[in-house]
Amino acid sequence: MSILKNKQTLFPHFMGSAEKYEDADIILFGVPMDFTTSFRPGTRQGPMKIREVSIGIEEYSFYQNKSLEDISYYDGGDLDLPFGNVDKCLSLISQATKEVLDDHKLPIVIGGEHLISLPVIQEVYNKYKKDLVLIHIDAHADLREDYIGENRSHATVIRRCCDFINPKNIYQFGIRSGTKEEFEFAKKNLNFYPFEVLEPLKGCIEKLKGRPIHVTLDIDVLDPAYACATGTPEAGGISSKEMIESILLFNSLNIVGFDLVEVSPVYDVADRTSLLAAKLIREMMLIVSK
Repeated sequence: MSILKNKQTLFPHFMGSAEKYEDADIILFGVPMDFTTSFRPGTRQGPMKIREVSIGIEEYSFYQNKSLEDISYYDGGDLDLPFGNVDKCLSLISQATKEVLDDHKLPIVIGGEHLISLPVIQEVYNKYKKDLVLIHIDAHADLREDYIGENRSHATVIRRCCDFINPKNIYQFGIRSGTKEEFEFAKKNLNFYPFEVLEPLKGCIEKLKGRPIHVTLDIDVLDPAYACATGTPEAGGISSKEMIESILLFNSLNIVGFDLVEVSPVYDVADRTSLLAAKLIREMMLIVSK
């Protein structure tokens, strides 16, 4: 049974969405889940708000001289998730992602908390296997073995990715928070670039060219001055300008999947975090469009 095809959605679509799943090369869907959030809940509202404010930005990108009018993508709406059932929710996210990949389309997923990325990344890995590179852009390492006794959490998501992806194929940028154990694990096992994103990413571009890459982006990599609406804000982050410039570097890479997580609209001042997220999604869709 299809999860995304012919799905009826009553809320706003991301601007410029095609009317039919079959007509699109890129499939966007939302995952309104924040069951393991440990500080400020509310990211389940992120996908809907990001769609809502997307009408406030242009379909055309000055940065790329391209427009959403020139590409074909479909917004499949939010997944229908059983509240509180983590196992079932992760299974449904896996099914939706697999459906997109099996149809030779590219998934762009909006969270929700960061745990929603785990089944997305797992399905992308299942397609590309050992060739897959994971780029993780975040304020937090997310490398705990468990958090308060739970090994599947927004705080453990990248550690769980290490269970099936060779850690040497994982690149972390912008990290500035975590335990000493996470810090030591990252330095020893991963390609670890704390505090900054743009300059270290520039230095990695040549070695990443030609590899299939999934990008997972936690909005809290930005300083709270630029993105205050998130569950675990962390001072000392990057600017919105640096984030956009970093996203544009992916133009030369083979991006095969993307997720953006942790926008929590209840804390948003003038929708500025959601507007930034919508702009980043627009740029990524233009980057991966055929």
